Amino acid sequence: MTKLEELRKKAMALPEEPGVYIMKNARGQIIYIGKAKVLKNRVSQYFGSQNNHTAKVRRMVSNVNDFDYVIVGSEFEALVLECSLIKQNKPKYNILLKDDKGYHYVRVTNDDWKMLYDVKQKADDGAKYIGPYTGSEAVGAAVKQAYDIFMLPHCLKKFPQDINRNARPCLNYYIKLCSGACKGLVTREEHNAAVDDAVRFIQGGKSMYVRQLNADMQAASDALDFEKAAKLRDRIRAIEKVSQKQHMVSNVYQNQDVFGIASLGEKSCLCVLQFRDGTFTNTETFVFDRIENPEEEYVELLANFYAAGEDYPDRICLDRELTQKAFLESYFSEQHGKKVILYVPKTGEARVLLENAQKNAGEKLARVLSFNDKQNAALHELQEILGLENFPAYIESYDISNTAGQENVAGMVVFVNGRPLKRCYKRFMIKSFEGQDDYRSLAEVLERRILEYKRAPDEVPEGFEKKPDLILLDGGIGQVNAVRPIFEKYGFDVPLFGMVKDGKHRTRAIASGGGEITINDNRSVFSLVSQIQEEVHHYAITYHHTLKKKHTLETTLASVKGIGPKRARALLERFRTLDAIRSAEPDELMSVPGMTEPAANSVYLYFRQDKNV
Repeated sequence: MTKLEELRKKAMALPEEPGVYIMKNARGQIIYIGKAKVLKNRVSQYFGSQNNHTAKVRRMVSNVNDFDYVIVGSEFEALVLECSLIKQNKPKYNILLKDDKGYHYVRVTNDDWKMLYDVKQKADDGAKYIGPYTGSEAVGAAVKQAYDIFMLPHCLKKFPQDINRNARPCLNYYIKLCSGACKGLVTREEHNAAVDDAVRFIQGGKSMYVRQLNADMQAASDALDFEKAAKLRDRIRAIEKVSQKQHMVSNVYQNQDVFGIASLGEKSCLCVLQFRDGTFTNTETFVFDRIENPEEEYVELLANFYAAGEDYPDRICLDRELTQKAFLESYFSEQHGKKVILYVPKTGEARVLLENAQKNAGEKLARVLSFNDKQNAALHELQEILGLENFPAYIESYDISNTAGQENVAGMVVFVNGRPLKRCYKRFMIKSFEGQDDYRSLAEVLERRILEYKRAPDEVPEGFEKKPDLILLDGGIGQVNAVRPIFEKYGFDVPLFGMVKDGKHRTRAIASGGGEITINDNRSVFSLVSQIQEEVHHYAITYHHTLKKKHTLETTLASVKGIGPKRARALLERFRTLDAIRSAEPDELMSVPGMTEPAANSVYLYFRQDKNV
């Protein structure tokens, strides 16, 4: 029985109930998560005739080794569980909206004088973090508005230590964008109250906050506290002044996200325009494999976008109707804490915004594919120049780095379709000999790489499971000839070439077993090979420098009485730098595995002597 038949038999035994199914590969890794109204019907479809599937589904099914499932009480519960599991596991074949920005937060410090900042990551530092939000533009704009409206210090001064250090406040004070904390013109309590108000403004939005300010101003006026009322009035005016600088582009729906999708070739692009308080605040674009099943994949895409569960709008504008609209509205409303509406505009302002989002998605996709076309052209020319049978979509490159044979290492970089795939980069320490011999070093590294590839499929580490279309060595004919016998020994039939440099360490030619191939007169190939050569050289030498620095630090520590190589490594693993070791107290040094009290005291005293270390 084939694997496909085995999986179909298992699928046919599934219950006819709603649930979530979890596809896994031979290593037990989750590669796809889906939901089903009827598990048996949905899952069995995957393992029937492959002619009915799209190319993406066929690729996924070919990698399925097993599947699990979870039965739930309703289709809505299946949607909730699916969204949660996708968020946790990020499966390879689900649509994952990845970009260069990631999530962003507003960080509120826990100092005596609080401050707030826009940051990319949360840290365990005792600060309060608001978010996550999906776009840096929205977070940065909100923080900048808060600084201006609540007159928070824009400078880098620390309070209270920097109060009254300068003769006069900066320009921001005179144009009423700063309260003058540096001159002691506000108390710590007043400053922190302004930060708290700024946080409420960011969390609640302009409209909600202004309504509260108006109510507070009226209450202060009724209580004859005219000074407080005047301050609240000035704050309302400050908010209005900042808002007037922004172009109001959504007068119909104050808080909404507009989703536009464009598809071209094998790719699709999503553009999301975000509006808060009627103001355009942010745009997000994502490129991914072409949407082939709009109904199923659109639901997955929406759930992915709002995976953070924080920055929901009141309305979500789409370019198509969804049969699962009611489920999504219930799910988002439950997450948001108030009603979220999905709608497809036919006319009016919302339709114009939708068309704008679609146009932006199309332009982004055209730019990406244009870049890919250039890379593909360079790879086709490289294939022709080298006489390769297969298109070199997957290229590995290797370089050796050492100093007179010390810290002898190698780096491996991977380029897919002409672009670096950094998660598959590898580093090697040369183990079979000591000293300097680049030929032997490359032979060892490539043999280890081939042996990893030949391991059992479920044991091969990521990055070694694929046979490359081309391998490029940083070097000439000598390096190629040193490695070729290893390929022949294991029957590893991959094209092998060297990248030859000139006297100024610049790419000059490509070396094969029979000589050199000049590439200087082909600009696109020259640029691509130069990029690969520079990348692998930088990767290898960076690893070498890291080990060299570590060795130097270990040597320094080993000169301390009672500290040998093992204790030196343990100290560096714990404290990372000599400065940290120098600052440590004896009891901290004692907590390092293998340290004794005499050894800890020896280190403590050594770094307090008048020595350069």
